[in-house]
Formats: sequence, C-alpha cells, structure tokens
Amino acid sequence: MSGHGDAQPMISAKSGPLKGEAAVPGDKSISHRALIFGAMAVGETRITGLLEGQDVLDTAKAMRAFGATVTQHGPGAWSVQGVGVGGFSEPADVIDCGNSGTGVRLIMGTMATTPITATFTGDASLRKRPMGRVTDPLSLFGTQAYGRKGGRLPMTVVGAANPVPVRYALPVASAQVKSAVLLAGLNAPGETVVIEREPTRDHSERMLLGFGAALHVEKGPEGHIITLQGRPELKPQTVRR
Repeated sequence: MSGHGDAQPMISAKSGPLKGEAAVPGDKSISHRALIFGAMAVGETRITGLLEGQDVLDTAKAMRAFGATVTQHGPGAWSVQGVGVGGFSEPADVIDCGNSGTGVRLIMGTMATTPITATFTGDASLRKRPMGRVTDPLSLFGTQAYGRKGGRLPMTVVGAANPVPVRYALPVASAQVKSAVLLAGLNAPGETVVIEREPTRDHSERMLLGFGAALHVEKGPEGHIITLQGRPELKPQTVRR
C-alpha cells in the first residue's frame, strides 16, 4: 500500500472494512461502486479483481469524463485518482452507459447534487427503461432531469446548485435507487435519510463506511433507516479480492 501515506483498510463485500486481508468478489455491483467511490475520494484508490465487463468499463469511462483519473495497470488491477465529494467537472460529451442500469442510475445520483449538467444515453435496451424511479427522488434534492417520453434516455440531468437534504422512503425495494439517493446525499448538507421497508443489498452502505462516510443504520417501525451525514471527505482505499 505504498504511496498512500497511512495504511488504508481494505474493503470486503461480505464483512466491511478490515485491517488485514479482505476478499472482494470481482462482481459487477462491487466493481461499479469501487470506481465511483474512488472517484469521490480525495487521493488514490487501488482496486484489484475489478470485473472488466463492458458495463464496468463504461462506468470507468464515465468517471474519467467527470474528471477522475482512472488507470488500468493490468488484468483486474486499476487505480482511481479521485476529485472529492462535489468535485466532479462537467463532461464534454454524452455519457454512454451501454446496457448498464446500475451504472446510469448510480452515476446520476453521484452528480445530482453538483451544479453541473450531463446527458446520459445507452444501448437500445437501456433506452427503453424508464428512469423515473431514480430521477423522482433525486428531484427532491433540487435536481432536474429532462428525458424522452416516459422518462427514458437520452436524458439530461442538471445537478442541484443548492441541494437540500432528503428523507426518502423507498416505495419499492431497490438497491439501485437506495444507492443513488445516498450518493446524492453525499454532497447535500445535513443528514439524508433513506427508509426501506425490506432490506436490500447493502454494498453501498458497507463501502461508504469503508471510504470514511458517517453512516448509521437502524431498524425502526418504518423499516431499515439509513442516515448519512453529508459532505464528508472520503478517504481513498485499497479494494482487493
């Protein structure tokens, strides 16, 4: 872990950040998030075991478009030099997310509370999928989205210049929507709260904790209540399988 200064925890998809060796499965969900959280951290995140399918490669390309330095060093071995929470720059071109619903929804959330504009598209299949279930909660932060009829891609997202914290109860269980709202909440002041009646995959919560975010999960009468403190300085990590 040379070049990082202090020793960094490694992140495990199964058990959260650890001080010793940790195994992160080279799967799509973890790979998308490793690139995105690395882009939002301050400093260099190192990733091994990245799943190099086209969906993940499209997310890597998108992070470059928003200003992060994303470098491949070998099979599955990547580094991301992040720009910090709220540090994304406006992309010069349309962001093509290919076939990845996870990629486009998480990336929309990531830029939703930064005062920049980005246009998203995808392949024929992705362009048929409505984006309203993620753009509706993002609008609560002050984000605006303009797409084709039915809320479909191509879609232009205008990030909120003065975002407000949000309390949002998921109407339908969705790890993608939950993650998009939490990502948007990173650059909103105060506390963003997401409530899910039934728990969904918690990759984002575990990785947020690993990157240094202040996040708390509790069970209440409404379900699982996830509280995120906005505007942290995320710390770069070593994500290793």
